[in-house]
Amino acid sequence: MSNKSRLVYTSEGGRVGGDEPKPKRATGRSKSRRPQTASPADGVVRIHRSTKGRRGKGVCLVSGLPETGPELKAVAKKLKQACGTGGAVKDGVVEIQGDNRDKLKAELEKLGYTVKLAGG
Repeated sequence: MSNKSRLVYTSEGGRVGGDEPKPKRATGRSKSRRPQTASPADGVVRIHRSTKGRRGKGVCLVSGLPETGPELKAVAKKLKQACGTGGAVKDGVVEIQGDNRDKLKAELEKLGYTVKLAGG
C-alpha cells in the first residue's frame, strides 16, 4: 500500500475520518421569488403574478396586507369568492389561482386598500 492511498469507507465502521462538516457555499441568489412575508412600511398592497414552482400554472400573489391570522384568511376568502377560484394563505401571502389581477385590484380597492400591480 502506498503512502498516498487512504481508507475512505469501511463496512465495519462507516465513514473513516473527515468528520468535520463541509462549509456551505454562498451563491448570492435567493431560493424563492416569492414576495417577502413582512408587510412593507409604505402600506401598499402589491399583486404579483407567478408561475414559479407550480408546473406553469399561474397564480396571483397578494402581499403587503396588514392583517394576520384569521383576519388574513377572511380577506383571502373574500378575494377567492370575488374571483370565483381557489387559493391559499402561505407565509402571510395570499395566493389566488389564475390571472385575476384586475378583479383582485377592484375588490381590494373596494375593501379600502391602496393597491399596485407589481411584476409581470
